[in-house]
Amino acid sequence: QVQLVESGGGLVQAGGSLRLSCAASGRTFSSYTMAWFRQAPGKERDFVAAIVWSGRSTRYADSVKGRFTISRDNGKNTVYLQMNSLKPDATAVYYCAAAQSGTTAQLPTAYNNWGRGTQVTVSG
Repeated sequence: QVQLVESGGGLVQAGGSLRLSCAASGRTFSSYTMAWFRQAPGKERDFVAAIVWSGRSTRYADSVKGRFTISRDNGKNTVYLQMNSLKPDATAVYYCAAAQSGTTAQLPTAYNNWGRGTQVTVSG
């Protein structure tokens, strides 16, 4: 198992940018597919982006494509989510997730390791 801790959330105005980080520890990080999900109050947990262990394959939700970028630094055991052109509907708790998989899965059930989340608030 791997432990995940998110950071970098905060308050930003619409149109602004924010970068989230997810630090991993406890097990081999490089073998994991990593992903970001988000959950707004009263809403389901939605897929945002995923990246395979090598970083050579990524997947994005249509709602963030072209504005968000997921990346990873296996040497630092860290995954990032660069968020640009933020909109108020991006307001949510953002969760980092990990799975021992070679695919960029979009379903939360595919991931068995989760961080506690970091709050992102976009003001309009």
